[in-house]
Amino acid sequence: MNEYGQLRTTIYHKPAAEPYILPYTSDHPRHIHRDIPHATLLRAARICSNVHDFNSERIRLDVSLLLNNYRTNFMSKKFNRFFHLNNAMLVLNQLDEHVYHRLHQTLLHQPTRREEQFIKMMHDPIVSPQVLQPNTWNCKLMYPHYMFESGQSTDFPREFYKWWKTHYAIAALPVHNVQIRLVADTRGGTLTLIKSTLK
Repeated sequence: MNEYGQLRTTIYHKPAAEPYILPYTSDHPRHIHRDIPHATLLRAARICSNVHDFNSERIRLDVSLLLNNYRTNFMSKKFNRFFHLNNAMLVLNQLDEHVYHRLHQTLLHQPTRREEQFIKMMHDPIVSPQVLQPNTWNCKLMYPHYMFESGQSTDFPREFYKWWKTHYAIAALPVHNVQIRLVADTRGGTLTLIKSTLK
């Protein structure tokens, strides 16, 4: 939002969203439970430009963790660790705006793990030339998708080729030389969609 000429960013939550986080009693590896508070606080500090909005997100996380059976000593330990690592204990204790602004700006411009991996990959002399190669589009190939059906076989490929030969396999048409490779998936593209695309 625009607040007197200053951009203010907050995290949007759907009104019907429930405060669900992976329950502490689940059988997932413990490092997953340990990462949840840190990752949530990190996301909030990056997105929330105002210290009070960030504090609201911290309280929301606090409540969500309690509702999902996280222990209070576990939570306080993880919260303290986040603020200690980022030299921002004054934000936790006093909601210091200046310290939070520095925290927000630092984390906002800090590359994510995925960005770091991409940067590292781009500086790798073996990998980077392959990554930068453009993906060429072959106009002589067409990959229509169709909905996968259970069973030994489906009539769709046979019906499609019959339809293709009837309507498009004419020497005068530019699509005469296009090769068809049917792709079965669960998303499904319909025959009418393919037909209208070709027209």
